[in-house]
Order: sequence, then C-alpha cells, then structure tokens
Amino acid sequence: MNHYIMIRRLRGPAILLLIGGVWLLHATGVLDHPWHWFWPLLMILLGVLMLAERMVLTAGGGYPQGPYPGQPGAGTIDPQSTTGVPLHDSGNNPEGGQS
Repeated sequence: MNHYIMIRRLRGPAILLLIGGVWLLHATGVLDHPWHWFWPLLMILLGVLMLAERMVLTAGGGYPQGPYPGQPGAGTIDPQSTTGVPLHDSGNNPEGGQS
C-alpha cells in the first residue's frame, strides 16, 4: 500500500484516539477542562499528519495514480509514457467533448 494513502487513512482514527485520550484524562481527574487541551492537541496532530503526508509525497515523487478522474494532476502528461498522451484524453473532438 502507498504510504500517502496509509497516512490519509490514519487521520480519522488518530483524531478519535486523541478525543478518547483527552476525555479519559478528564474522567480520571487529571484535566479539569478537556476543551482547553483538546483544540491545541488537535491542531498539533493535524499539523504532524500534514507534514508526514508532504514528506511521503516528496519522497515518492508526487500523488499516487488512482482510477478516479478527480485526482490531482488529472489531464497532465503521464511521466512514464513515451507517447506524450494525456492521462485523461477526451478524444479528438475539436470542441472538447460533450456540450
């Protein structure tokens, strides 16, 4: 599995773990006001995950190729292609497709 996709999939569970951890500390009496700790820790967590995604993208050479048309870079030239054909070719219609 691609490391970028793995980090993207870990975002939700990491936030749920943060919520559970902060409220567990609140329930045990360690924290008086959990919201005062949750928001700064959430921003730090999201920043670390975004940095990890950026590092994986830089090391891997860009966004992973996916089967869906809305991916970033759709319609650009495939770097592995020797023909220079765009990734999503709409055909040879001079008007650019359906109207």
